[in-house]
Amino acid sequence: MRGLRGKTVLITGAAGGIGRALCQRFGEEGAIVLATDINAAGLAEVHQSLTDAGHLCSSTVLDITDYDAVQQAVDALVARHGNIGALVNNAGWDLPSPFLDTTPDFWAKVISINLNGPLNLTHCVVKHMVKAGDGKVVNIASDAGRVGSSGEAVYSACKGGIIAFTKTLAREVARKNVRVNCVCPGPTDTPLLQSLAGEGDYGQRLLEGLKGAIPLKRLGQPEDLAGMVAMLTSDDANFITGQTISVSGGLTMN
Repeated sequence: MRGLRGKTVLITGAAGGIGRALCQRFGEEGAIVLATDINAAGLAEVHQSLTDAGHLCSSTVLDITDYDAVQQAVDALVARHGNIGALVNNAGWDLPSPFLDTTPDFWAKVISINLNGPLNLTHCVVKHMVKAGDGKVVNIASDAGRVGSSGEAVYSACKGGIIAFTKTLAREVARKNVRVNCVCPGPTDTPLLQSLAGEGDYGQRLLEGLKGAIPLKRLGQPEDLAGMVAMLTSDDANFITGQTISVSGGLTMN
């Protein structure tokens, strides 16, 4: 895709299933991958995999819920690499449970990771993009934020907030040539989904039920997301901003 070779791309949640696919895709496109995650061991694996393949990568262990830590990390990356060309807010977390069975402490954790984290990164990174007069932001939300998802009330609320935040920020920074878009995965076959479904017959029935609800009759794969995210950060998307795109096999349709 045009304009990705040599572009610095900051990716959060790089050690997760989707994050690893994103790092791999951007590496293949010739971008300089700035990988971050709170999981130091998983992040080291991603870094090693990319460098072994000859891709350019730096890695930073980062707690996205800590604004001061985010600010320090972003400033250090800008000092080292120059302007960050693209930010992909990918990191997220949830533990499905009926809302009435959850607690305020659980809500706070979900909100801190899925809403406050992207706000922290965006606030720190987009300042540099605005100064440079160029940049792309892609927020990974969820179709749960568009249509809801049983057992994920607070997570859905966060992702709905990310969708609204994306549209609003896109309006605010458009004149500075910063483009902001949102990608909403549907059910995606990641280690997190497998762990949430659990082992045994119940877990398999749950996964099969998800597949049955998707018109394309399969779960998404992390690689299915990577192409859309890469496109939205490339020069091929220079006239696209404020958009929400579902990558869900047709599970939701507008």
